[in-house]
Amino acid sequence: MRLDVWQSLHNDLCPGVQPDQDTFAAPLGDHQLMLPIRPLPEGGRGVASLILNQASFPVLDALADDVARKLRPFRPDIVVAVPTLGLPLAEAVARRLGHARMVPLGNSRKFWYEDSLSVPMSSITTPGGGKRLYLDPRMLPLLTGRVAVVDDVLSTGSSMAAVLDVLALAGVVPVAIGAAMLQGTAWQDRVADIPVLGAIRTPILQKTDAGWSVP
Repeated sequence: MRLDVWQSLHNDLCPGVQPDQDTFAAPLGDHQLMLPIRPLPEGGRGVASLILNQASFPVLDALADDVARKLRPFRPDIVVAVPTLGLPLAEAVARRLGHARMVPLGNSRKFWYEDSLSVPMSSITTPGGGKRLYLDPRMLPLLTGRVAVVDDVLSTGSSMAAVLDVLALAGVVPVAIGAAMLQGTAWQDRVADIPVLGAIRTPILQKTDAGWSVP
């Protein structure tokens, strides 16, 4: 198992599936970020994976710089952070936007939470579901003005759909969504007409006799 993925920004990799058939180089500005390829459970397809809390700090900084730059024209007053791996990125983005804090959503129910401010949640990495997404009622006064949502990866869009649903319970429609990586295109059907900005984009890969390829 390679330990050097998502640790460095490269400037000498050809974007796409690498010769080792185990990694994918995603363009990030003038550089490339090396990501491991993970086969999906149903077989025949795979994704370039990004686990932000395992990334190096320089990589996280580069991703946060890019997402903050792309969100800045939308002039967000507050950033909403999607658990779990979206939390470090959202904090870094909020700091870069000059904010003193953010609004974190949660998957763990605290005793003061209200069921009326929660929805079911699943994702490509936790397809079985069973989780719920909660909005802390104490955070409601902060959800005023222009709200941006920040997550680590948009793939199937199911997690972001839950985020939009729980924010709708508070009467909030985000002005923009920022993500470290946009994976495939399935998520597009789940975000309505909200602008989505990603630092990197990766395709859903197809397994062939010759190895991984982009359909």
